[in-house]
Amino acid sequence: MGMFARSKIETVSILGCGWLGMALAKDLIEKGYKVKGSTTQPEKAAEMKKAGIISFEIRLLPEPEGDHLHEFLDSDLLIIAIPPGTKSGMADSYHPTQIKYLIDDIKKSTVNKIIYISSTSVYPTNNQETFETAPLNPQDATNKSVLLAEEVLLKNKIFQTTVLRCGGLMGYDRVPGKYFAGEKNLKTAKVPVNYIHRDDVVLIIEEIIKQGKWGEIYNVVAPKHPTRKEVYTANARIFGFEIPTFDESESMPFKTINSSKLMMDLNYRFKYPNPLEFDYSKILPKKQKPEDPHEAPDLY
Repeated sequence: MGMFARSKIETVSILGCGWLGMALAKDLIEKGYKVKGSTTQPEKAAEMKKAGIISFEIRLLPEPEGDHLHEFLDSDLLIIAIPPGTKSGMADSYHPTQIKYLIDDIKKSTVNKIIYISSTSVYPTNNQETFETAPLNPQDATNKSVLLAEEVLLKNKIFQTTVLRCGGLMGYDRVPGKYFAGEKNLKTAKVPVNYIHRDDVVLIIEEIIKQGKWGEIYNVVAPKHPTRKEVYTANARIFGFEIPTFDESESMPFKTINSSKLMMDLNYRFKYPNPLEFDYSKILPKKQKPEDPHEAPDLY
């Protein structure tokens, strides 16, 4: 396909209609986009169809497997919103390998724009305020595989990739205090949080599409950074979780992610700038935790 031949975004394919991808798909449909979505769960197809999403069952094992992959990639924009895959014996190389195989198929498709949902875990925990321009070494990253996947996408010039380094995804049924209810002697009392409400991620993606912000890297984190003690305690008091206790005798390493580039480039005003004021409109029973660790929020 010609390089960047289709400039107007009309059809969007979302690889991974999970907690974020599903909400994003529904919102994009409301905005008038044609949306294709993938899942690894056949039983989810009916839910997706009801929402107006053209559903596909696709797995990256690490090579893409599933029916009608070519049709799924017949889009203007691909949004990659999957947790990094793992496999015994491949360690940090598995997820970058998933992306490399996927790129082989993208090159044969109409996709010329990509949004990759990355994570602030690409940054080291170095007790500093962190910007997108920070030099990164995979050996220092909290999540090496995600950083390597970013590199694979960004170095490819067949398409344009915008990387969103998201903080801990929160909102609705994801209440950070729920995950630590009743815990004892937590050592993270003074650690500033780097959280982002799901609604803001969705709105930011819409702005990137609308404004054509391609080939960029953005930190996607709420601009306010209260401490974990403040957030967990506030959540517990509001929703009835057991308040955890903290051992404040020593300071734990931290990082504070700066999102000023995003706010300036997109002229974006956060819907939820302060994690102490996030909206949680669907609360799970206290102490309930995700069974699959990949479904848990990134709490870095």
